[in-house]
Amino acid sequence: MILKKNNIAEYILYLWQIEDYLRAFPQQAEVNQELQDLSNMMHQENILEHGHLQLANNALAELEDLHNDLLDQEATYRAAMIRLTPALNLLKAKTDRPTMSDVEACLILLYQIMLLNLKKSPISSETQQVQQQATQVLQYLSKTYKEQ
Repeated sequence: MILKKNNIAEYILYLWQIEDYLRAFPQQAEVNQELQDLSNMMHQENILEHGHLQLANNALAELEDLHNDLLDQEATYRAAMIRLTPALNLLKAKTDRPTMSDVEACLILLYQIMLLNLKKSPISSETQQVQQQATQVLQYLSKTYKEQ
């Protein structure tokens, strides 16, 4: 898929959004072939109520591998993650999976903010600052992934 190669972080968020959409409106899977295919995968993978498609999990694993490589190889990236880590740890502590990866926590943060924006809920300036940092990290990861 072109979206995965061009921006892997957006690809993961897109899949998560489609999963939620198909859970909320399962009858809409018949609208087009792509939705039907993803709905069928959700049935086959038994994730109709929660969880993520293996496509999303595989893309996340690729992003996490790249993240770990960059932590070892690039001081600038490592410094950005050090600045972001306290906020990610707070986010993780509020979930049922406090040991999730930093990359997944960044994606969850952006996904939750997207949902808050859809609800027109206020977002604190602190959260907006963390959002900006997480977005920069994911943009860098996606750019580096695309260049591989």
